[in-house]
Amino acid sequence: MKTFLYLLITLTLFSCSTQVDYDVVIRNGTIYDGSGDPSYVGDVAIKEDRIVKLGVVEGKGVTEIDATGMAVSPGFINMLSWANVSLLEDGRSQSDIRQGVTLEVMGEGSSMGPLTQEMKDEMIADQVDIKYDITWTTLGEYLQYLEDKGVSTNVASFVGNGTLRKYVIGYEGRDATPDEMEKMKQLTRQAMEEGAVGISSSLLYTPSMHADTEELIALASVVAEYDGMYVSHIRNEGDYLLEAIDELIEIGAKGGLHAEVYHLKASGQQNWDKMDIAIQKIDSARNAGQPVTADIYTYNASSTGLHVQLPNWVREGGIDQMIERLKDPEIRDKVISEIEFRNPPNTILLVGFKNEDLRVHIGKYLNELAEELGKTPAETVVDIIIEDDSRIQVVYFSMSEENILKKAAIPWVSFCSDAGSYTNEGVFIKQSTHPRAYGSFIRVIGKFVREDQILSMEEAIRKLTSLPAINLKIKDRGMLKEDYFADVVIFDPVEVDDKATFEDPHQYAVGVKHVFVNGGHVLKDGEHTGATPGRFVKGPGWKGD
Repeated sequence: MKTFLYLLITLTLFSCSTQVDYDVVIRNGTIYDGSGDPSYVGDVAIKEDRIVKLGVVEGKGVTEIDATGMAVSPGFINMLSWANVSLLEDGRSQSDIRQGVTLEVMGEGSSMGPLTQEMKDEMIADQVDIKYDITWTTLGEYLQYLEDKGVSTNVASFVGNGTLRKYVIGYEGRDATPDEMEKMKQLTRQAMEEGAVGISSSLLYTPSMHADTEELIALASVVAEYDGMYVSHIRNEGDYLLEAIDELIEIGAKGGLHAEVYHLKASGQQNWDKMDIAIQKIDSARNAGQPVTADIYTYNASSTGLHVQLPNWVREGGIDQMIERLKDPEIRDKVISEIEFRNPPNTILLVGFKNEDLRVHIGKYLNELAEELGKTPAETVVDIIIEDDSRIQVVYFSMSEENILKKAAIPWVSFCSDAGSYTNEGVFIKQSTHPRAYGSFIRVIGKFVREDQILSMEEAIRKLTSLPAINLKIKDRGMLKEDYFADVVIFDPVEVDDKATFEDPHQYAVGVKHVFVNGGHVLKDGEHTGATPGRFVKGPGWKGD
């Protein structure tokens, strides 16, 4: 009997000693909760997909992480991601996850739905290195497809006004008829009820650019019914920057919704001094009670197509029609005579070609290639666009570093990459890219906080997390709070650094040790685990279950 009681007591004590209360406990980290309030040393407990305890955690976790000397923060939010295709190829989202990004917000002016069959055919025809089937039709179906396929980051998207125009009108440069306007409104309502976070425009590009202010106000008004946001690559970021800011503010005011400027910039040295006035315009609107914000990437160089150097009239109807026009010798000569470089040729870096034979020119500046070919820069632009049968991806060194620091310090500015999220191997390294794909977020901490000291760590984390979450009206994310989703980053504030350069961009950032997405351990001791716990994050108008 004594022996039995002894065994019973022993088993009970053993059972108690091995009892676990949480899936993960992060101990002794310096906690930056995303609010901007002072940090504190404490613990974070995770159970399933939620944060369940902060401060002093007495219970045990299946996984215990000693975060002594490390920073613990909410996952970072990428306000402008182009991971919509790269995630179809590789759902691990490595270049962003390794910076602490846990939510990719996509859809700059164009989105992955709604689609007609003609739009699907065009997307398939335009595929280059990454090949994928299009099994979805609506934007909500695409985002759910990503979740079902398996992605490491959470995903969300705006519906693009360019996509709506393409669906209803095509590439025609004209006003929408009343019936077409109603159809676009209907599609906007559908997207919002499926979970879009708002509507976006990209007014430098066709067919988005063909929407006038009144059309954008009308669509924004529909989004306002669902408490969504209007966000825009504004109509001009250079000589007419201030007028374009005015248009965005007008659309937000008359549409009755929050408005945000994508990647706020003053492009071209002659326009750098306009940034102060642009900031004043937004501050003035905010002081009057209007919700207006902006996001930026953390480099003084942008990246888009070489084709934006061409006159607008030849770009009508999209890339394919543009190239067909350029093949006409008379039109070619006319275009060459009209090119007025927005950026000097010696500031235009070639980074991406469709034609593999032309990829030997990756890493050259336009003036260097022109000299090599014995042509003028204008002739070179037209001829290589024709030869590549694409818009050609380039980097433009067009911004002021002083303005970058000025913008980064503004309380209402959040951050983005304006890039895909890549793995530094396989199909992704067939082309070059902008280093912002690998370093835009970690530079906020390594450069703006640690080196330049223009932000406190608390404020930097707020601008990376709760600020965009609040702007997007996303529930239960962007903060370390009990009952919030467990999107958590652990990083070494001394070690974090971006390694990607313009010459060698495919290099991962360093210093992020652990990343959890919805409680799933995606990055462990700096290495990807292969976990894909990312989810489709729905906007405020979602009408699902």
